[in-house]
Amino acid sequence: MSVLSDRDIRAALEAGTVKIQPYDAHDLQPSSVDLHLDRSFRVFRNNRYAFIDVRTPQPDLTELLTIEDDEPFILHPGEFVLGQTHEWVELPNDLVARLEGKSSLGRLGLLIHSTAGYVDPGWKGNLTLELSNVANLPIALYSGMRIGQISFFKMSSSVDRPYGSPELGSKYQGQSEPTASAFHRDFDAGRRTGDPSRS
Repeated sequence: MSVLSDRDIRAALEAGTVKIQPYDAHDLQPSSVDLHLDRSFRVFRNNRYAFIDVRTPQPDLTELLTIEDDEPFILHPGEFVLGQTHEWVELPNDLVARLEGKSSLGRLGLLIHSTAGYVDPGWKGNLTLELSNVANLPIALYSGMRIGQISFFKMSSSVDRPYGSPELGSKYQGQSEPTASAFHRDFDAGRRTGDPSRS
């Protein structure tokens, strides 16, 4: 795999093989594109369930909140919430992408993903952010601020089954708001890995 340079990213955007909407040319970096924070957040409500059960739907585990243009969203130390990119992103079947945090925000203690930095070929949607504050002070977040950067990697060939293919059971294709975990669907579909009887 090779990382796309700014020249190749620009060409892919102009050709429409990669889509980032809205897109501002000022956000193009040497090997990535800066993405911005949207105004919607999904916060956890720890008074509704005794624990998080990954096997069971828990629709009230999180609540969707929206901030105004200049209103800060305060992320407290140790807090974890879901946000999303303002941009809608679409990938072709021969590219994968990585979403990473901005160095300047990392130096303040803000992490933008726990494990969800990988974007599959064929992806379409706004990207959900897993926002954590590992600093000792609250961090004020604002709609429209630069929150991360996405880089693109050329694969050896196009995939046979891009993200969103019916047989894959892709859970988040086309998402347009911060989306809560749908891990429980793996149990419904028999997609657990490993055999508990062997442990």
